[in-house]
Amino acid sequence: MDFELTRLSSKGQIVIPFEFRKGMKEGDKLIIMRSGDNILLKKASALDEQMKEDFEFARRTEEAWKAYDRGEFKEMSSEDFLKEIRSLK
Repeated sequence: MDFELTRLSSKGQIVIPFEFRKGMKEGDKLIIMRSGDNILLKKASALDEQMKEDFEFARRTEEAWKAYDRGEFKEMSSEDFLKEIRSLK
């Protein structure tokens, strides 16, 4: 894994080091994702169908965790869970 050190300006801007800008040009759009202390940048043109599915999965997972934190989930045995799932068919 390659890494470099950069700084955040007072305006919230960062400089992407030269080596990391190879293959990019002025005006390219970037996707920025955050998970805790981790931040990921990805060229928007590289956004493929799998990435869209990954974003949707991450969004739904985040919503589920928030619902869990609010106490909106219920506990049940595995047998009851399977019965409930089968009744949805």
